[in-house]
Amino acid sequence: MPAPRKAADATTGAATTGAGTTVDHLTETYRAHYRSLLGLAALLLDDTASCEDVVQEAFIRVHSARRRVRDPEKTLAYLRQTVVNLSRSALRRRILGLKLLSKPMPDMASAEEGAYDQLERDALIKAMKGLQRRQREVLVLRYFADMTEAQVAETLGISLGSVKAYGSRGIAALRVVMEAKA
Repeated sequence: MPAPRKAADATTGAATTGAGTTVDHLTETYRAHYRSLLGLAALLLDDTASCEDVVQEAFIRVHSARRRVRDPEKTLAYLRQTVVNLSRSALRRRILGLKLLSKPMPDMASAEEGAYDQLERDALIKAMKGLQRRQREVLVLRYFADMTEAQVAETLGISLGSVKAYGSRGIAALRVVMEAKA
C-alpha cells in the first residue's frame, strides 16, 4: 500500500496529504468561524465557560480527525455538528449530576452526637447496675423488652401491684442518678 503523497499546496504553501483538511485550512476556519460556533454553543448551553470549552474541544476533535474530512469545504459542517454533539453531552452530564445531587443524604448522627449517645448509654447502664435487682428486672422487661405490666408480672412471678411499685421506684432512682451526672 503506497504512503500518502505530500505535496505543497499552491495557495498556502502548506503541506497536504492525499486526502483531508490541512492544518492551515483548520486555522483559517478557526479565525473565521470561532465566534459563530461560540454563538451556536451559547444557544444550547447557558454559561460562557462551557461554551468556550465545547468549541475548543470541537476544534481539537476535528483537528485529530482532519484526514477523514476529505472535502475541506465540509470542515465547518463537521465543526458545527461536533459543537452540537458536545453540547448535548454536556447537558446530559449536568442533568445526571442534578439527579444525583437531588437525592437527600440519609440522616446520620454526627460523630459528636454518636459519642454523646454512647456516654449517655454508658451512664444509664451504670445507673441500672446500681438499682435493686427487682427494680432492674422490672425496668428491663418493661422498657427494653417492651412487655406490658401484666407480662412482666407473669414472667417474674410477682403481682401487678409489685411490678408498678418496683417500676416507679426504679425510674425515680434512675432520675436522681442521671440528673446528678448532668
